[in-house]
Amino acid sequence: MALRGMLDLPTLKKLIDSGEIDTVLAVFPDMQGRIVGKRVTGHFFLDSIRHEMHACDYLLAVDIGMEPVPGYQAASWEKGYGDFAVKCDMSTLRRIPWLEGTALVIGDVQDHHGNDLAHAPRSVLKRQLARARDMGFTVNTASELEFYVFDDSFRDCHDKGYRDMKTAGYYIEDYHILQTSKEEGLIRAIRNAMDGAGIPVETSKGEWGPGQEEINFKYAEALVSADNHVIYKNGAKEIAWAQGKAITFMAKWDYNLAGSSCHIHSSLWNAKSGKTAFHDAKDEHGFSDIFRHYCAGLLAAAEEMTYFLAPYVNSYKRFQSGSFAPTHIAWSMDNRTSGFRVLGEGAGQRIECRIPGGDVNPYLAYAAILAAGLYGIENKLEPEPLMTGNVYQSKKARHIPKTLREALDRLKRGKILRAAFGDEAIEHYLHTGAWEQMEYDRRVTDWEIRRGFEQA
Repeated sequence: MALRGMLDLPTLKKLIDSGEIDTVLAVFPDMQGRIVGKRVTGHFFLDSIRHEMHACDYLLAVDIGMEPVPGYQAASWEKGYGDFAVKCDMSTLRRIPWLEGTALVIGDVQDHHGNDLAHAPRSVLKRQLARARDMGFTVNTASELEFYVFDDSFRDCHDKGYRDMKTAGYYIEDYHILQTSKEEGLIRAIRNAMDGAGIPVETSKGEWGPGQEEINFKYAEALVSADNHVIYKNGAKEIAWAQGKAITFMAKWDYNLAGSSCHIHSSLWNAKSGKTAFHDAKDEHGFSDIFRHYCAGLLAAAEEMTYFLAPYVNSYKRFQSGSFAPTHIAWSMDNRTSGFRVLGEGAGQRIECRIPGGDVNPYLAYAAILAAGLYGIENKLEPEPLMTGNVYQSKKARHIPKTLREALDRLKRGKILRAAFGDEAIEHYLHTGAWEQMEYDRRVTDWEIRRGFEQA
């Protein structure tokens, strides 16, 4: 059954001819997991852009502030910042209910010979999905994004210097119905809009922090899930803006408040039978050999894949003991103090990675998790014992890298993701991370000024 809001080309043509749709957003995900691209008229999309769109190659060589970053092999001033091609994936075509007369399609970034670029996030994930298919698996994923809601607009937050912002709540609201009713004007609009854009919503709820919310979506094939993630994240901001509010997906926007996570659930399915590859009723825990090997791969590669789960300096400030964000590399049965949590029974058997924050790029995170799991299967790795109790206090489990600098070092020295992604992609993202670290290192923070202005 076709999902509500999804379109095919003949239907789009009818809607454009009738004037119901006049604008198509032709987009692709950038390195930060945002959608970028062009707005085109409906008829021009049908005549031209649906076949191919061109965009400047600097869009996969800029930092989060859109500053061109020197030193990339793929794009630079020395190479003239030329164009790359964007090939629309028509299976992603959908209506965007919160924008009048608008449809959207996501594309793959390619060179002028029609080859997917090695460093483009969607390409990175597609290669790992192809690897899984070659091994006889399909992959389902789901991401649980948390965010904070502010009664200030985005412009007001900016003009205040991002100080003294007013969260939508003023007390802890985890699962709280009264407080989330106060935020329902925005959250209901997001829920219904996403459902109308072909992104099936399961639930929404309050999270720990004042004004902190979470909207959960039905699991899907991994590429579909990543596409849904970036459309939702962008759309939620647009809907908040339209209501004069702001939201942030920062991993840790305030020292005193809980961070915002993006728990990622993944499972493998037998491509021929359509049955789960993770469950075996004969096992003590219901684990199949495939599931054990997959989880062992996650544990083996956890340190080197952390950069793709926590891409900014700020990401690491979320990893605090007793905060529901993990601090250790361990797996456990339904235990929120560990980095990896086993959940579900039967066809619902899955592993949840609790390391990513709300700032994660889903394509790169899914790809890293899948690459690690497939490595474990290929090499028949056996995981370390399941941990119980308060993993925050563990003396045995390894620590998740505590800083961006440490995570980049683990990725640089690691072999599992380099073999899976290729040198070109790994070096591209190492350069991205190094620039992020350098930009932070040379800045003077408010904390430094408060601490040292008079007393240093």
